[in-house]
Amino acid sequence: MQSRARWVTLFVALAFTGGTPVDAQQSAPRRLTLREAIGLALKQNLSVRVASTQVEELEGTRERRRASLLPHANADALANRENIDLGAMGISFPTVPTVVGPFNHYDFRLAASQSLIDRHSYHNWKASEKQEEAAKLDYQDARDLVIRQAAGLYLDSQASAAEVEAAESRVTTSETLEKLARDQHAQGLATAVDEVRAQVQLARDRQNLLVARNTYQTSLLVLAHFLGLSPGAPLELAEPLKFHHVESADADQVLNTALEARSDYAALLKQRDSLAEQLKASRARYFPTLSVNGDYGAIGRGFGSMAGTGEIQGTLTVTLFDRDRAGEKTELQSQVKRLNAQIDDLNREIEQELRKAVLDLESTENQVTVTEAALHLAERELSLAQDRFRNGVTDNIEVVTAQSSLASAQDDRIMALARHADAVMALVRSLGGAEKIYQTYLSEP
Repeated sequence: MQSRARWVTLFVALAFTGGTPVDAQQSAPRRLTLREAIGLALKQNLSVRVASTQVEELEGTRERRRASLLPHANADALANRENIDLGAMGISFPTVPTVVGPFNHYDFRLAASQSLIDRHSYHNWKASEKQEEAAKLDYQDARDLVIRQAAGLYLDSQASAAEVEAAESRVTTSETLEKLARDQHAQGLATAVDEVRAQVQLARDRQNLLVARNTYQTSLLVLAHFLGLSPGAPLELAEPLKFHHVESADADQVLNTALEARSDYAALLKQRDSLAEQLKASRARYFPTLSVNGDYGAIGRGFGSMAGTGEIQGTLTVTLFDRDRAGEKTELQSQVKRLNAQIDDLNREIEQELRKAVLDLESTENQVTVTEAALHLAERELSLAQDRFRNGVTDNIEVVTAQSSLASAQDDRIMALARHADAVMALVRSLGGAEKIYQTYLSEP
């Protein structure tokens, strides 16, 4: 009976969990490559979504400005019953009543208008087109910047994961060396101080491992938020931190190409074009405007006696005095000056970013080479110190010192790898068009 009851309980549990054990229901960690992380950021990051809505908003502005140049039509239906006091209007006849009515009045009419010449509205429309183009370039720049930021956060997590791996290896080494010191002490080949010194080093390495794991998990939380994922969703990196060679570039040769490819630079140029159109619109406020209006409909006192009537008219309007135009012109000219200054400054900033990225790429590649050589030497030093201590030639001060040297060499190598990977993405950003070219600079999975 007890066996049967256990089977019934298991059956009910499986029924409520969809036929899957509870442990298996827990979602496995999502393994992300750098390409996948960038793809998620381009879809879900807040700055990209906000920039997209700004493009849509300016599309609506352009349509509204364009509407002022297109025909307008409307239909009216009037049904009225009224009395008229002729005396109040100054009409008085001896035999005519003072108040006339009540009577019915109906008017059904279609009206249309079309602007024929309106340079002010035309240039405002063209200015809104330039603003929309600038917003599209800002949107693309937001995407390029998100690629740079997503890669940087993924890189931070990779470096933190490498620190965890190095900390784990140091704990394993310290455990081995602590056992060696304990054995040597038991055999009379080492002192109690050597054993305690090894235990202190082991405790220190375990503490560092806890800190490294916490830093890694924190970096995953930051990455998940940036990618638009739930912070509680389990996440793992599918790519470890590693080195891959990237060909450098000649800053002088690619500078002009970079300026043409940078969306933020092109957006400022479009904004200046928009201001130029707004200046034209400001001057056009004194130009005459010509429009044509017309209507046609039926009017009468009853539905059976309604006559068709209509009119068409042209209107020429000339502005004789408008002091507001002078203030508007001053505002726009000031905005143009400010924008020109921003364009010049961004030109220099892009050149600075490009040259710095080229220098950093070359320097960090050399740093990787040097730190790898130093790491091999530190590993060799620890091996020799361990052999000397095992053979009773010396105490374990040399071993602890070699452990510290190895830890520093591991940290230096991780830092060099991270700096090199960051320099690669900085170069991609400085060259412009990051969304088009970034995949060619990534290591093969």
